[in-house]
Amino acid sequence: MDQAEQLRNRIKTGGKTSRPLARVMTVTSGKGGVGKSNTAINLALHFKKLGKRVIILDADFGLANIEIMFGTVPKHNLSDLIYQGKSITEIITWGPGDVGFISGGSGIAGLSNLGREYLTYIIQNLAQLDAIADVIIIDTGAGIADAVLEFLVASGEILLITTPEPTSITDSYSLLKALNRHPRFSRENSQIKVIANRVENPEEGRSLYNKLNAVVGRFLGLPLEYMGAVPQDKYLAQAVMQQKPVSLEHPNAKSAMAYQEIAMKLMNMETEGKIKKRGMAAFFSHIVANKKTV
Repeated sequence: MDQAEQLRNRIKTGGKTSRPLARVMTVTSGKGGVGKSNTAINLALHFKKLGKRVIILDADFGLANIEIMFGTVPKHNLSDLIYQGKSITEIITWGPGDVGFISGGSGIAGLSNLGREYLTYIIQNLAQLDAIADVIIIDTGAGIADAVLEFLVASGEILLITTPEPTSITDSYSLLKALNRHPRFSRENSQIKVIANRVENPEEGRSLYNKLNAVVGRFLGLPLEYMGAVPQDKYLAQAVMQQKPVSLEHPNAKSAMAYQEIAMKLMNMETEGKIKKRGMAAFFSHIVANKKTV
């Protein structure tokens, strides 16, 4: 039995039993260094405290920010699922606070080079995450690279991190402009939520959002939602240096409390029925749908 036939058999035996769908959030930013990965990690920890099972997919190729901030080195990554036959549970690393994460490695970037049989196999494996996690957070790279835009187009829920720096606001607008121009972007099926980071006070966060929302509304016509602000905080900086999440290391810090408030707001939206869960199979199917396969 050759490898292709083995894959076909594994796909067939995977069955079509219905699974619960996970809530997939994509965290992004117009430029690097604005606290995107920190936001992903700390929100994940607060979702866990709220009783949700959480997994982060680190899709910021080559930087490995999640594992560095968690202070945990993964044994396997997504490439091992694709090329080494590892199972989905084998490539999950469990970090502090019992939050799981998957290192993307070069695996996702290599999807365009795979045949449809492999892609089907991979998507069916990733679909198993829906039974393992209630919330899956995709931590993308920064900027308007094609790989980043592919994730945003596939996501129904985008968390955009920005800071009061003029370059951050400008780059956030550029990212949204590129997203809006993408041929497969659907504004009707996408929710874009803004989190203001490194602000001096709540008023500065709200002002930042109002500026961005005004220009985006005027020139792009995209609706934005404001989730809240995370203040400048020395305890957050200390936690980063120690490779510890501030929400665990200093749970009473201003930044940790802000992350908690934003997490509760996001969860309340789900309770109120304002969130449509797509699950991981639909997410990755959307990404590979436009890939040329052999």
